[in-house]
Amino acid sequence: MQHFSISGTIRESMGKAALKALRAEGLVPCNLYGADQKNVLFTVSAKALKAVTNTPKSYIIDVTLDNGSTYTAILHELQWHPVTDECLHVDFLAVSDAKPVCINVPIEITGHAVGVQQGGKFYQTSREVRICAPLSSLPDKVVVNISKLGLNQRIKAGEIVVEGASVITDKDTIICGVKATRNSAAA
Repeated sequence: MQHFSISGTIRESMGKAALKALRAEGLVPCNLYGADQKNVLFTVSAKALKAVTNTPKSYIIDVTLDNGSTYTAILHELQWHPVTDECLHVDFLAVSDAKPVCINVPIEITGHAVGVQQGGKFYQTSREVRICAPLSSLPDKVVVNISKLGLNQRIKAGEIVVEGASVITDKDTIICGVKATRNSAAA
């Protein structure tokens, strides 16, 4: 999985007014926790954070703070402003090689479905799948080949196999499929 580096500044203030002032400066308050460590409060530039938050990709994030400490983390939770869509707060979850990591990974569809060539319509209901694997085995994306997908067939999460990882999305979750249309019924 791709790594993304981000630099932050330790913060001490935690009140509403202090957080509002930080956001006015173009900073996003962040919290890092997990992996048997104390919570770390810091801020990150909103501009630097957009490269991670405004993409469908998943990253392992290398957080470097101004006090010299570094952490390996993943995005755990994001809070957004309901009107302006600005990021208000980010929770990072510290990870290590010792424990498996559970993360959402984007799905890449490859191939041309047989059912579409017969007049059906392709649909995709899930853009990502949740997998669990050691940090070193996390893939950048999960590739799903739809070449053998016929009319009125679908692929479920339980059918996806990821080498070195286990898919923990509910096995009955539909990823994609081909619906029959009037044109395919007439043929």
